[in-house]
Amino acid sequence: MKIEQIYTGCLAHAAYYIENNGEAAIIDPLREVQPYIKRAKLDDAKIKYIFETHFHADFVSGHLDLKKKTGADIVFGPTAKPSYDAIISEDGQVFNVGNYKIKAIHTPGHTMESTTYLLIDENGKEHGIVTGDTLFIGDVGRPDLAQKIASDLTQEKLAGFLFDSLRNKIMPLGDDLIVYPNHGAGSACGKNMSKETTDTLGNQKQVNYALRADMTKEEFINELLDGLGEPPGYFPQNVMMNIQGYESFDTIKEKSLNPLLPKEFEAAANETEAIVLDVRHQRDYVNGHIPRSIFIGIDGGFAPWVGALIVDIKQPILLVAPKGREDEVITRLSRVGFDNVVGYLDGSFEAWKENGLECDTLESISAEEFKNRYSDVKDVVFDVRKEGEYTAEHIENAHFTPLDTLNNYLAEFPEDKTFYVHCAGGYRSVIAASILKSRGVHNLVDIAGGYGAIKNTNIPTTDFVCPTTLK
Repeated sequence: MKIEQIYTGCLAHAAYYIENNGEAAIIDPLREVQPYIKRAKLDDAKIKYIFETHFHADFVSGHLDLKKKTGADIVFGPTAKPSYDAIISEDGQVFNVGNYKIKAIHTPGHTMESTTYLLIDENGKEHGIVTGDTLFIGDVGRPDLAQKIASDLTQEKLAGFLFDSLRNKIMPLGDDLIVYPNHGAGSACGKNMSKETTDTLGNQKQVNYALRADMTKEEFINELLDGLGEPPGYFPQNVMMNIQGYESFDTIKEKSLNPLLPKEFEAAANETEAIVLDVRHQRDYVNGHIPRSIFIGIDGGFAPWVGALIVDIKQPILLVAPKGREDEVITRLSRVGFDNVVGYLDGSFEAWKENGLECDTLESISAEEFKNRYSDVKDVVFDVRKEGEYTAEHIENAHFTPLDTLNNYLAEFPEDKTFYVHCAGGYRSVIAASILKSRGVHNLVDIAGGYGAIKNTNIPTTDFVCPTTLK
């Protein structure tokens, strides 16, 4: 069966292209749709359907633009109520794509409209299931997103629906079916996803904790909810864009690709409520940046961190980007619904410096230099990694102040002495430092290379701490 997984690593997102006999279907497309159109043209195929497994929270789907450009029908599962024209399938409804059949299987739990699509080849053989966020490799979808939209749903109730969907709809299917999920490791839509992006259903029944045959519903709910942190704040906003519709990506890109000379950029920063977002490499930011700008580098987990830390997708943004990558940055922002880019600094930071405008730097030291200072500063070291990283191993006495909830820890940073910030490799600590500096906190030092470099010194570390002792 001809099915291609189109994986986008920065979002840990998988879309799917299915083609047979001149007809094609796209499942869960990203915001920019030209790659899917080009792929179909290579097969001289017409895109007939755009299948959505659910209303996505972690990205804005490209279904509306793809429908507009190709005439394809959008298909959702039962109970979906979009604000635009779409086919709302019945449980068990079959759609033909060439000589293939795609069967909608309603699997509520992650969200109430969540639907799995069973793929059947031209010989009638069941080939695989596109599971959306119902079933991942090694995990299942978090059951707390729909409650942000519908107040009558609790995460416990949704988890119960998910248990029933997995037991009654997914697990009875053949073990040789290939599981094609919507996300892999790194997505916030689950808590323990594998780095693998496909597997057989039979193997998942053996290794996925959520598919244990002897598991009770109560055990499932407890295990699924244990350790499940709050979803990123932008998730409900993306859901509403996917339900209600949005401005065309082409229109967003056209208005956002607005080059501003340094003086114009400075005026826009001073006269508007725009955030200055610097997306260059962290080394470049450390060596020089616009005062009060926020760093989130394009070459890290860019879009999810923007969503987690800026949160409000309507926030006006002024970009400082590497020259020639402005289009890419705007595209990746739009994938998570951040459509309000006012413009970008023409000539990047070099042009800012050449115009003699005010600059700032960030003090950053190597792990070796930190080792030399450690005995005097060990009580003012702050670790901004995730809880799992910290609990596994950390510097003795280091304060746990995770980046994604940094605002909750602002009172812990000392005002009267220099303190030190680190992450795993140096990316997140510079983000944290930029946020603190934007708030007027300048008595900090970044540890370049993060914990990965610190481990190579003789600084004392602790292998484990019980998560219940953390805030």
